[in-house]
Amino acid sequence: MNSFLAFGPILLMWSCHFKVSGSNVTEDILDDYGATVDYDKYISPCDKDGNRNFRSWFLPSIYSLICCLAILGNFLVILTYLYFQRLKTMTDMFLLNLAMADLLFALSLPFWAASVITKWNLGLVPCKAMFAIYKISFFSGMFLLTCISVDRYFSITKAVSAHRCRSSAAYYGRIASVATWAIAVVFSLPEIIYSNVSANQTCEPYSKEHENLRFSMQISQMVLGFVLPALVMIFCYSCIIKTLEQARNFEKNKALKVIFAVVVVFVVTQLPYNVVMGLSTQNTTVCDYDNSLLYAMDVSRSVAFLRCCVNPFLYAFIGVKFRNDLLKLMKDLGCLSQRYVIYSYGKRKSSAGFETETTTSFSP
Repeated sequence: MNSFLAFGPILLMWSCHFKVSGSNVTEDILDDYGATVDYDKYISPCDKDGNRNFRSWFLPSIYSLICCLAILGNFLVILTYLYFQRLKTMTDMFLLNLAMADLLFALSLPFWAASVITKWNLGLVPCKAMFAIYKISFFSGMFLLTCISVDRYFSITKAVSAHRCRSSAAYYGRIASVATWAIAVVFSLPEIIYSNVSANQTCEPYSKEHENLRFSMQISQMVLGFVLPALVMIFCYSCIIKTLEQARNFEKNKALKVIFAVVVVFVVTQLPYNVVMGLSTQNTTVCDYDNSLLYAMDVSRSVAFLRCCVNPFLYAFIGVKFRNDLLKLMKDLGCLSQRYVIYSYGKRKSSAGFETETTTSFSP
């Protein structure tokens, strides 16, 4: 009996070795206790080659398009405001800072494209700067959009009290803008501290040792960068719509269209990305689901990045006063003829000569 106990494990190991190395190899292999092992239950490496190939051509293409449009649009906004010294209201100050934030982010997009195409060979400082610029421009942009909606709320629903504070509006706008940038820099500190170049030469915001911090930052970004601005915008624009509904001139229809466009663009560009980002905070071992989530993250993030080239057209170019200033600027730069500018300005003035301070404050 004792000899069997001594040689039993040796015989068992020999039989397993013979079964595996024989000519008829089966998928059922005995474990150390003689039970059949089903290897389908074990986690195998998830193949992500399809996602890598997709993002290698999709992300650089969409980033290049966004970069060109954002640089052109936001540069024209900044140039127009500075050329005509058009910083007389809080909305003007917020729009200028919003264009600066979007332009700053657009200038970082070539680095995002480079990080997708090839390995990161630019060093640690550009890696940290890329993620920090994104977070600073993201939070500052969202907070400035919130400030714009609040300013328009007071300008339209509280027109009398807002007119009394008109002389100091630009001053308070500067203070609010500086505070917005300062808060955005504070929220970007984790990216500045923890961004690093990994061993396989990729620029990553968080390493595997800081997964919990990454999840916490994603949740805070969703709350502070989407949920809070969305709630403020819904409240402000709902009150604005009620006020405009009481107006009797047909100019309110144009203002309502602007409000609808603002809300739709904000929801369409930001909601999918925040939903996917929320799903990515959950740990999963299903390969197909993980790959689908990666595709959704790449597409939704690209759509969210579109905001930096849509904001100039939505918040600045749609305003009558700003369009007139832009036409004058194009004429001074030699891009448009004097006859075209006079014709366009006179046509808009004849069709919108009844505009009040309320409508122009909503459409700067």
